Amino acid sequence: MTGLRWSRRTSVKIADLLTAYGFSISPNTVARLLHDMDYSLRVNRKQLPTDSSPDRNLQFDYIADLRDRFRRHRWPIISVDTKKRELVGSFKNAGATWERSPTLVNDHDFRTDSIGIAIPFGIYDPVGNHGSVVVGVSHDTPAFAAHAISHWWRREGLLDYGDSRQLLILADTGGSNSSRKRAWKIELQAQLADTFGLQVTVAHYPTGASKWNPIEHRLFSEISKNWAGEPLDSYHKILNFIRTTSTQSGLAVSAYLDRRHYPIGIEPTPEQLQHLRLRPHQTLPRWNYTIQPNL
Repeated sequence: MTGLRWSRRTSVKIADLLTAYGFSISPNTVARLLHDMDYSLRVNRKQLPTDSSPDRNLQFDYIADLRDRFRRHRWPIISVDTKKRELVGSFKNAGATWERSPTLVNDHDFRTDSIGIAIPFGIYDPVGNHGSVVVGVSHDTPAFAAHAISHWWRREGLLDYGDSRQLLILADTGGSNSSRKRAWKIELQAQLADTFGLQVTVAHYPTGASKWNPIEHRLFSEISKNWAGEPLDSYHKILNFIRTTSTQSGLAVSAYLDRRHYPIGIEPTPEQLQHLRLRPHQTLPRWNYTIQPNL
């Protein structure tokens, strides 16, 4: 025995190998014996943490405290993130649907064969169990992310939380809403804090912990299920799939198309930085901060 506890061989090949050693056995018997010994076909599971930060658990505890405080005061809490970018066109989409014949799509996913790209930026309200997705067609930038949140507040947030002057944003540490990007904070200052007089508190999940961000498993996963196996061949179809996403727990989702162009590589100007009213929190200030409006 070599100590090997796994095999890529099929039950047929294992049966053939045992037969060559003088054991008469069928592939079905091989499969049954493997199952009796608790063996089954398995795939890799993403579970080992790669972030060795000693502040990981402290940040989770701090986020929980922030959420409790905002919930007690009935102040709005939103979870935000950008979903995977999609090519718009006749391309294969993972999943299966009940049909009499398969839907034919392009044999290669070339950007030149697409109508464009779809960049879904989501805003999820965990208390109200309501989601809103702004689909961009340009680039995933801090300006786009902040505009999506501003659009949500103007169209929906004011209706539900019009009396509140506080807003808590739960976000990942990377992407367009990265905790390290000054442009993200500048855009929040201009498009949310100053425009609506909001005090915006941001709490970032630690690196490698994005799957605990509520939007991932409460909104994005449900949208992926809803459009699984369907080619996303138009913006209208993408918006319709998002809007018709629902769950037994009462999830409702709205969707909007943002055709603005957002250039990349834009850095804040000295004047913008001068007007940034950023107050880092005492607990893990690199991940937690509040932006005050310029009154």
